[in-house]
Amino acid sequence: MAVPHTVAGPGLLEIADGVYAREQLPGGWCLNNAGLVACGGRAVLVDTAATRARARHLAEAVDAVAPGGPDIVVNTHFHGDHVFGNVEFAPRATVVAHEQTRSDVAESGHGLCRLWPTVDWGDIPLVLPDVTFEDELTFHAGDLTVRLLHVGPAHTPGDVVAWVPERKVLFAGDVVWSRVTPFVLMGSVQGSLEALERLRGLRPEVVVAGHGPVSGTEALDATEAYLRLLGDVAREGLRAGRTPLAAARAADLGPFGELQDPERLAANLHRACAEAQGMPPGGRIDVAAAFQDMVALHGGLPPCAA
Repeated sequence: MAVPHTVAGPGLLEIADGVYAREQLPGGWCLNNAGLVACGGRAVLVDTAATRARARHLAEAVDAVAPGGPDIVVNTHFHGDHVFGNVEFAPRATVVAHEQTRSDVAESGHGLCRLWPTVDWGDIPLVLPDVTFEDELTFHAGDLTVRLLHVGPAHTPGDVVAWVPERKVLFAGDVVWSRVTPFVLMGSVQGSLEALERLRGLRPEVVVAGHGPVSGTEALDATEAYLRLLGDVAREGLRAGRTPLAAARAADLGPFGELQDPERLAANLHRACAEAQGMPPGGRIDVAAAFQDMVALHGGLPPCAA
């Protein structure tokens, strides 16, 4: 579905009255989306950016719509492409996230930078969330409501989405992917499917996925279809005694093989196979080994255009 929008200053799309999205296309590694709700002199920013330069560009775009910047910054989860840019908005803005996200940001630190050492990350001191919550938290920006809902473990244990009911806009973080391969290594396949069903119950009309173009609910459908295929590939691989990498090499992804970053299949299979063998959703997994399998499947380090 084509989502109507207008260009609102440099780098922002107005996808509903008072609601904006910043796309970083095509949405590959560390090219994530952000969202802004601005009404009545108050502003809530959903997610930031991976590098200092990209965070500054985001800040300039936000300032064009909400002079002075946002009052609240929401981190949908702990990955660096969504939290490193906090430094551009704090301390004026209060940074909010799920309580698990705060501890995960502190633990992971700048680990993402070590995966792609040639990226110019810039000066990005780590800024932890100021306010955390467990299940749900609501903000008001003028006449608009921003409901934060914890739906993890899905992409990560602490996934939060931001729902603007008056505009039927859903900022889904990395629980939903738009024309980009989903990534559930640090979360849960089953948890993601349950989260998607919960998000459908909101009846959104516009969905801003964590990566890829703004869409309608077709992004939820496509994410679910990929995850169900992932489960099938994992079970078949286990029956055949294959490692996750061998299962990935043997898999036929059909049209999903054309998505951005298809090498994520190898890492996703580490999670899917572990869950099929009884690991609970969000259980700790060997991330380094899974990343090595992605590199092997890709034939080298996957590209990162952050």
